Amino acid sequence: MRLVQLNVHPLKSGAVRPVPSATVLARGLEDDRSWMLVDADGRLVSAREAHATLHVVADTPATDPSVTGALRLRAPGLADLDLDVPDGPPVDVRLFSLHLHAVPAPEADGWLAEALGRSDLRLVWCHDPTERRLQPGFSAEGDHTAFADAFPVTIASLASLRRLNDWILERALEAGEEPPEPLPVERFRANLVVDGDEPFAEDQWEAVTVGGVRFRVAKPTSRCVMTTIDAHTLTTAKEPIRTLARHRLLGGKTVFAVSMVPESGGRISVGDEVRADVLSRPVAPGR
Repeated sequence: MRLVQLNVHPLKSGAVRPVPSATVLARGLEDDRSWMLVDADGRLVSAREAHATLHVVADTPATDPSVTGALRLRAPGLADLDLDVPDGPPVDVRLFSLHLHAVPAPEADGWLAEALGRSDLRLVWCHDPTERRLQPGFSAEGDHTAFADAFPVTIASLASLRRLNDWILERALEAGEEPPEPLPVERFRANLVVDGDEPFAEDQWEAVTVGGVRFRVAKPTSRCVMTTIDAHTLTTAKEPIRTLARHRLLGGKTVFAVSMVPESGGRISVGDEVRADVLSRPVAPGR
C-alpha cells in the first residue's frame, strides 16, 4: 500500500487542506483541528449547523509556508484575516459532551460574522491538547488530541471508497434514481488516504506503519450527517449514510475508515509505503 493523500484541517469543519508531507505528533498531525468555532454558550458549531464553514480556508505554517502568524483565514468575498496565537485566559467550551478549555481569538469575531452570517460565533484555540482524553476502552493512558471528534488520526482507503460508490450506484438504480456522481474521498475528511489493498481490509488492521511512523488502530470511524454535505454546493443528500446503513453498520452506527492513535512521531509524506498489522480475530461491520 501507499499513502496517496495527506490532509490537515486546522479549523474544525473548515476546508480540507491537502499537504505533501506532515509532522506526526502524539496529538495527531501538526495543527490538525487546533481551532474550532463555538457559539455564545461555548458549544461547538460545526458544518453540521453552519454548512458555509466548509468554505472557510484556514491555513497555518504547517499547511502553507507563506503563513507567518498562527492562522490565516480566507473566505469568498472577504479580505484574508491573519491571526497570532491568542494570549487571553482559557474559557470553558463544549465539544459534544466533553467539557474542555480553549483560548478565544476575539479578533476574528467580526470576520466570522461576515463570512458565516452569524454574530454569535467565536473562534477558539486548543492551547493544551493533553487536557483532552480519548474514549475509554479504545485508548491508553496519556493518549490525547485537540478538537478532533474522537481520535487523533483517521485513515481511509480508496479501494473501500470505490466499493462504497459501487454500492451507492446499485442502490440508486434499485430505487429508480438518477445515477449519482461518485463521492470524493474528501467527503470523509480523513487525515491519511491509502490505496493498494482490498476493499475494507482496514476492518482487520491492528496497527499501521506509514514510512517510519507507527499508529495503533483504535476502532472504526462512525459517520454522521456531515458526510452528506457537498463541500462545493453545500447541499445535503441521503448518501453515503443511506448505503452505509445497509452495508457498514456496527453497533447501530454507520462506519467508514478507521481511527488511529500515533505510537511514534516523525515526518510522513505522500508516496510513503504503508504496512498494516492484521488482527487475529477481526470484527467487521455487516456488508
